[in-house]
Amino acid sequence: MKKTKPVERRVNAERQSLLNQLEGWLEVPMLLLGAIWLALLVYELLWSISRGMEILGTTIWVIFIIDFSIKFTLAPVKIEYLKGNWLTALSLIVPALRVLRVVRAVRVLRAARAVRGMRLFRLITSVNRGMRALGSSFGRRGFGYVVALSVIVIVAGSAGMLTFERETPGGMQSYGDALWWTAMMITTIGSDFFPKTAEGRVLCFFLALYGFAVFGYVTATLATFFVGRDADNAVSEIAGTKDINTLRHEIRQLREEIAFMKK
Repeated sequence: MKKTKPVERRVNAERQSLLNQLEGWLEVPMLLLGAIWLALLVYELLWSISRGMEILGTTIWVIFIIDFSIKFTLAPVKIEYLKGNWLTALSLIVPALRVLRVVRAVRVLRAARAVRGMRLFRLITSVNRGMRALGSSFGRRGFGYVVALSVIVIVAGSAGMLTFERETPGGMQSYGDALWWTAMMITTIGSDFFPKTAEGRVLCFFLALYGFAVFGYVTATLATFFVGRDADNAVSEIAGTKDINTLRHEIRQLREEIAFMKK
């Protein structure tokens, strides 16, 4: 038993290395496919997709399944991989309902709430896939990542809000109205419109959470920019990197002088 543990650890390390290489190779293609997938979903929420678009979406979905299956097979610890990608796994199950015509059966039964709930779930999982794809490319760092992610959230969130709220009394009437409302929600300014459907309220809650998180990040980024600019100014009261390096150099020289005097 003791002899197999080092071999098992070596095999797991090789599988993890191969998994990391595969993710690096597929980073850009999966990012593009994720963008197309999300665009098809937004188009479907706003209008009805054609047969060709439906085939394209199904093809991308099959590619996602193959990608997830290969990565799951290579993952050395399957449970840990599922814990980190459980929402991605669920996002691959929902399109299967379309293939099995379950969604159409639900529509026949006039269960509008179930249809809206499924649309909300598809929207959240699709945005999550876009976030993960962007995170792989941008490393979840930098202002560019936040801007790109905010565009995705606003575009997809607007489509979802219009889908859920346009049939309610006094609801949104156009995608432009939904874009304006979502942008105001993300910037924490808000508006005088409040969602009336349960799905719209859930989506509004997630948009508000994202808005608070992004607002804090943007505030910190702007503060860092202005503080750094003031620190570079020679007459500023804020100590910059040059001042700190100069102070360190003077302290080092002072220590050398004290050590020399003690001799």
